Amino acid sequence: MNGGVSQRPVLAVTLGDPAGVGPELAVRTLGEGEVLEHCVPVLFAGQGVLARLEAAGLGRLPWDRVPMEAWPARGRPTVPLVVDCGVPGDTDWLPGEISAACGRAAWVYIEQAIRSALARQVDGVVTLPVHKVALRRAGVPYPGHTEIFTALTGAQRTCMMLWSEALIVSMVTTHIGLAEVPGRLSVERILDVIELTGGACRRLLGREPRLAVCGLNPHAGENGLFGRGEEERFIQPAVEEARRRGWQVEGPLPPDTAFVPFLRTRYDAWVAMYHDQGHIPFKMLAFDSGVNVTLGLPIVRTSVDHGTAFDIAWQGRARNESLRAALRVAARLATSGAT
Repeated sequence: MNGGVSQRPVLAVTLGDPAGVGPELAVRTLGEGEVLEHCVPVLFAGQGVLARLEAAGLGRLPWDRVPMEAWPARGRPTVPLVVDCGVPGDTDWLPGEISAACGRAAWVYIEQAIRSALARQVDGVVTLPVHKVALRRAGVPYPGHTEIFTALTGAQRTCMMLWSEALIVSMVTTHIGLAEVPGRLSVERILDVIELTGGACRRLLGREPRLAVCGLNPHAGENGLFGRGEEERFIQPAVEEARRRGWQVEGPLPPDTAFVPFLRTRYDAWVAMYHDQGHIPFKMLAFDSGVNVTLGLPIVRTSVDHGTAFDIAWQGRARNESLRAALRVAARLATSGAT
């Protein structure tokens, strides 16, 4: 974004659902020397949540607190800060439980961070996990982060990409039921995801990527034997058009063998047709270190690739490798151009 950032990028970090593992991960990770070497973090949170975290013995951030109303006039920060979003009722909940109060707080953190990124006060946004049911109870009309960022930034084409050192995979469809997937496929949508994935990989890898596209049906349709011709009608034409546009891309590949070790040495990134087709192999290989990236936005956005983990929340047991990786990837994207 902004044609690249020469100094350490300023990254907004949203606290996520207060009842989940986001607060303890933020406090434990953002003050680490490794993190501060490659970015200036600005945590969008609630002072009440952070005070409660400190009282529970789960850590604190010794940074200046800036009230949300004073934040827009603050200018671009040069040191880490906490932006206190001041959400009413942001302590009216229990750790590990779904609540509308937490959904409302998580929404405000995200909304204010996006506004700051669009205003170029920060160079990117890194999100900690939200709970979809809590968002719904709070009246938020979007099922997850990807949809929120797409709507609030006015992006025309976006997709979810999962990044790790072991595997990179993007999804043509995400948070919909499996029965709805075939009806959401089109040549244009698949081509968009191929191009968004290729563009991100160029920046992250520093070279032309080699891309693979999965089929939808078993054996990639077996020449029309399985499915309703999705491979022939949508996937193959999108791959052929991507090749005409200069991308190194192959497919559709049979999904059950697309991620085997041999092919993971042949390709740099994969395009999956639906959520679990991409998430299952990714989480088998990079459960603790994966990063969720929203491509196609006018701002940089990355996230941890795990949920709120209510079963271990507020116990000091959550691992922070994914947050560290999300901060590194966001910093790299922010210094190399918009996603």
